[in-house]
Amino acid sequence: MSLFMHYYISKFAGTVDSATDLQRRIQLDDIHVLEDLKLRIEEFLRIKLSVSSELRDLEKKRQRLQAEIFTLTQSVEESKRGYTKNRLELDRIKLSLKQAAYAREELENRNIPLLRPPLKLLTGEDARQLYLPAPAPPECQMHSCFDYSRCSLTSGFPVYFYPTDDSVPELNVRASLAQILDTNVHTTFDPSTACVHVVILGGHLPSWSVASYLRQLAHWNGSGRNHIVINLGGTTILSEKHVQQAIIAQSSAEAATFRQKFDITLTPAPLGKELAQPWESAPVILPARRRYLLSFQGRLARDANITIAARANEMIVNVLGKMSQGFDNELNFSFSCLAAENVSSVPNDWLLCGEPSSRAQLLRESTFSIIFAPPAVFVSTATFLVRIRESLQNGAIPVILGGDAVELPFSEFVDWSRAALLLPLARVTEVHFILRTYLDADIVELRRRGRLLWESYLSTTSRMINTVLSLVRTRLGIPAPPAHEEPSPSVFNATFRPLTIEAAPNTEMDEMLGPIEPPFPSLTYQRNFSVTLNDQAKVWNEDFDPHTMYPYGVQEPILPSEAKFMGSSFGFRPVAQGAGGSGKEFGEVLGGNVPREQFTVVMLTYEREAVLIDSLQRLHSLPHLNKVIVVWNSLKPPSPDLRWPDIGVPIEASEVVRAKKNSLNNRFLPFSAIETEAVLSVDDDTHLRHDEIVFGFREIFKVRAVILTNSATLGPRVWREARDRIVGFPGRYHAWDVNHKSWYYNSNYSCELSMVLMGAAFFHKYYSYVYTYVMPQAIRDKVDEYMNCEDIAMNFLVSHITRKPPLKVTTRWTFRCPGCTVSLSADDSHFHERDTCLNFFVKVYGYMPLLYTQFRLDSILFKTRIPHDRQKCFKFI
Repeated sequence: MSLFMHYYISKFAGTVDSATDLQRRIQLDDIHVLEDLKLRIEEFLRIKLSVSSELRDLEKKRQRLQAEIFTLTQSVEESKRGYTKNRLELDRIKLSLKQAAYAREELENRNIPLLRPPLKLLTGEDARQLYLPAPAPPECQMHSCFDYSRCSLTSGFPVYFYPTDDSVPELNVRASLAQILDTNVHTTFDPSTACVHVVILGGHLPSWSVASYLRQLAHWNGSGRNHIVINLGGTTILSEKHVQQAIIAQSSAEAATFRQKFDITLTPAPLGKELAQPWESAPVILPARRRYLLSFQGRLARDANITIAARANEMIVNVLGKMSQGFDNELNFSFSCLAAENVSSVPNDWLLCGEPSSRAQLLRESTFSIIFAPPAVFVSTATFLVRIRESLQNGAIPVILGGDAVELPFSEFVDWSRAALLLPLARVTEVHFILRTYLDADIVELRRRGRLLWESYLSTTSRMINTVLSLVRTRLGIPAPPAHEEPSPSVFNATFRPLTIEAAPNTEMDEMLGPIEPPFPSLTYQRNFSVTLNDQAKVWNEDFDPHTMYPYGVQEPILPSEAKFMGSSFGFRPVAQGAGGSGKEFGEVLGGNVPREQFTVVMLTYEREAVLIDSLQRLHSLPHLNKVIVVWNSLKPPSPDLRWPDIGVPIEASEVVRAKKNSLNNRFLPFSAIETEAVLSVDDDTHLRHDEIVFGFREIFKVRAVILTNSATLGPRVWREARDRIVGFPGRYHAWDVNHKSWYYNSNYSCELSMVLMGAAFFHKYYSYVYTYVMPQAIRDKVDEYMNCEDIAMNFLVSHITRKPPLKVTTRWTFRCPGCTVSLSADDSHFHERDTCLNFFVKVYGYMPLLYTQFRLDSILFKTRIPHDRQKCFKFI
C-alpha cells in the first residue's frame, strides 16, 4: 500500500515540475510573440505613414487634375460658345453681304422714270398774246378756258391773291384772308409766275358792277383766264357773262349758266367771328337717335306769279303735313315763322327762320333734317347751302329732297352720299318709311362723316378758300405740297463731338432674328401722281385732307404674291426665295407682302442719363434698326462727359434732338431725321428684348383670341401687315362709369383692351404729321397741361382715322424698371388726370373713337410641335 502511494506521490511531484517548466516556456513564447507583434505594428505604422503620404500626393495630383479638367471643360464650353457666337455672327455677315448684293443688283436694275424740267412759265406780254378768244357761253370748260402752260406739274401751283380791301368789306372775312396769305404755301406775291389769280368778292357788289370791276384788274388780260372769282356773298349771283373765262366759286348758281366741272359751289361765309376750334360749336354725335326723327323749319318765299315750282312746294307741304299726323313725337315740321332771315333773293325758295341759335337748337334735337332743293332754275342757292352747313354742324343728317338736281359744295370730289341722303323729290311720300329702316350704326356713321366734312371744308372761310384752291389744283393733276417736317436740332453744338463707349456684350446673340444691314431710308413721295390722278376719292372722303401730300400712306396698294417673281422684285426679300420655311429660313430675311424696310427708335428722355445709356446699350446689333432718335426733353443739355454707346448704327446717324420745351407731344413730332415709315416709340426705362422688338415689327403672326372661352387662329397680322394700326406691348382699356355716366381709364388685367401704351409701340410716321398738324390743338394743349395722356391722344387719333382697335403683341402687360426712380404713373393723380383726358377727348371728337379688341398676337409656331430638324419662328414667343 505504501509502495503504491509512494508511486503516485512521486508521479505527482514529477508532474508539478513539468507544469512549472511548461509555464515558464509559455511565458518565454509570449515574450517572443509580443516582440514580434511590436515589430509588426511598427511595420504597419511605417506602411500607414507611407500610404498616407502617398494618398496625400495622389489627392493633390487628383485635385490638380480635376482643376485642369475643370479649366479645360470651361475652355471647351467657352470655345463652343465662341464658336456658336462666331458662327452666328458669320452667318449674319454672310446674310448681310447677301442682302447687300441684292440691294446692289436692285439699284443697278432699278426703273428710274425719265423726268424733264417744266416748260418755262409764260409771263408778261407773252402770256397776253397766247390767250385764246373766249368761247361762246356756256361752253367754258377746263380744256377750253384754262391755260395749262402756266401750271407745270412741278410748279407747286403758285397762287396770286388780289388785294381785298375794296371788294370785301366784312372784317371777319378780311381776317381769314390775311390768315390765308400768311399760311397758305401756294401764295406768291409775283403775279407773273402765278398759275392762277384769285379774286375775293364780298356781298356788297351788285352783279351788274362786277364785270367792270373785274376788267380793271391788273392781270385780267381781257378774258379772266386762269382766274378764280370767289363770291362769298349770298345775294349776288355771277355767271359767265360777268366773269368770262374765269372760274366762279359761289353759293347761288343758275342751272342754265352753271358750268359743270368748271364752276364751284360753296356755302356763304359764316357770319360773325371765325371759329378757332370748330369742335367747340358742335354737339357730340351720340346718342344715335334724338328727340325728333325728322324736322324742318322754314318759310316759302312767295312769288307774285303762281308757277309750277310754287304748286310743287304746296304739294310738299300738304304731304308732309299729313305725314306728321300721328307722329307728332317723331316729326317736327314748321312751314311758317314770324322772323324770317332772308339770305336768298331767289323766288320760291325756302327762307330761314329765326336766329342761328334757335335753328341750331332744333337741329340738335333732330336725327334727320329735311332740306328742299332750290327751284328748278337753280342748282344751288345761299339758303339751301346754309341749311346743309347748319345741319352738318349740329349733327342732323341732311335729307335732301331733289338731291338728284342740285350741285353740292365741292361735289366734284366730295362724296355727299356718305354724309347725307340724296332723294328725288318724288320720294317725299316715302321719306318716313326710308328713315325708319336706318340702323343706329348707319346713323352714327353718317353723322360722323358729316361732321368731318363740315370741319374740314365748310367750318371757316379760310378752310373753304383753301378747299377751292385744292380742288382746282387737283383738277390740274398737280400734287399737293409736301408735309412739313420738324427740324431735328442736335443738343450738341457744331464743334462738339460726344464721347463714345463700346457697347456692352450682347446676351441675346443665340437667335438669328434677321440680317444686320446698313441703314437705308424708306422711299418717299413715290405715289405723288398716282394719288393725285387716281386716288382722290380716298383723299377727300377718307383722309379729309386734300391740302397736303404725305411722303407715304398707311394703306398703299399691295402687289400679288407672284409679282415679286415676275418683274416686280425690287425691295422684296421672300423667305427662302419664295420656297418658305421655318425658323432658320424665316430669320434670314424679312419676307412679307411689302418691300424690305427698317424702323426708327424714338426714345423720349428727361434728365435720366444712366437709365438712358442702359436702354441704348440694349439696342446694340438690333436687326432692321435704322437709327435711334433720342428726344432730349429737357432744356438742360446732357453732361459733356456722358459717354454714348456704339450700338451698331453709326454714331453719327444716331440723333439726339433738343426739344423746344418739355412736352410729351415731342415724342410724336415728325422729325426730319426719321427716314422710315415704321417708328418704334419707347420710353427711356422700357426694357424690350430683341426678339420682342423684331416680332412686333415683322409680319407673321398667330392671333390668340379670347372670345368667350374659345381661342381662335386668324390671318397674319402685325405692323408691316397692319400699317394703319398701333402695334404695342402693354394694353389698357377705357371703361364706362355707370354712376357718373362717363369714361375712366383702367389698367387692370382684362380680356378686352382698347389702347396700347406708346412707351413701347410701333406706329406709322404718317400719324406723326396728323397728330402735330391736323389733330385739334386743344388735345395737345391738354397733354401739356397735365404732362400726361399723350399715349391716349395717339390711340384716339388712330382709332378715329381707321375705326379699328390697336394690336397687342406678346404676354407683357406692364414694364418694370428696378433701378429707376418712382415714375409719374405711380401717383394716384396720374390716373385721375387720364380719366379727365378721356372725357375731354370725347368732347373734342364728338364721340368715343376707341374700339375694343379681344385677342393678342403670338408667332405662328408658338406652342406648336415641330420636327427636330425644324426651328420655330421665335424661341420664346
